[in-house]
Amino acid sequence: MEAPAERGTVGALTRRTALRAAAATALGGSLSLLAAGPSQAAWPVFARGSAGDHVGATQRLLGARGYWCGTADGYFGGLTEQAVYALQKASGLVPDGIVGRRTLMALASWTLPPVLDDGPGTRVVIDLSRQLLTVLRDGVVQLTLNTSTGNGEPYDWYGRELQATTPAGRFTVYSTYSRGWQTGPLGKLYRPQYFNGGIAVHGSDVIPPWPDSHGCARVSVAAMDLLWNGVMTTGTPVLVV
Repeated sequence: MEAPAERGTVGALTRRTALRAAAATALGGSLSLLAAGPSQAAWPVFARGSAGDHVGATQRLLGARGYWCGTADGYFGGLTEQAVYALQKASGLVPDGIVGRRTLMALASWTLPPVLDDGPGTRVVIDLSRQLLTVLRDGVVQLTLNTSTGNGEPYDWYGRELQATTPAGRFTVYSTYSRGWQTGPLGKLYRPQYFNGGIAVHGSDVIPPWPDSHGCARVSVAAMDLLWNGVMTTGTPVLVV
């Protein structure tokens, strides 16, 4: 995970400038043309399945601001798509997973999601309106993930009709399952961390950029492994808002 962002320091500004310059070079100068009108630049457009130095530069910039996408390998795979979804949601863009002019502008502007919990220590926030999961440390955003929460549709629970919702509120992780996939009455959950009854943050193979679950907050399987690596544990505060 990235170190906490530094605010108002020469070192932070220097590193930020260097990253922007490197990205502009790797993306063929496109980021340096952000102020130009659409008719003055041929904007690259790339999505899942694309490959090249421009993809690697985008991955490095995403990771630098906590939009985790795994290793910057120059291939636009599923984790990069998840990170692009998260950036687009935080920027108020349509989360289509396609990197074009507006997404590049958001990336160059160092867009971060709003801080919704500035409490001490490590905290997890599930933003229902943006469908984002953020990890904060002492009020500073460390990690931003695409998530998919309750879709609001009815479902059957042992003969009872319930609504697939993710209730808002303040919770803490009270139970975890570390041994891979856990099979429940509504399907399989990867390494779930429960914070509200049967509602958990868990890994899944299906994390669309819209609400799609029975109430849990889904993230990618790889992102769930990341959360288990010293981020979430029993007692971690979880704010659903």
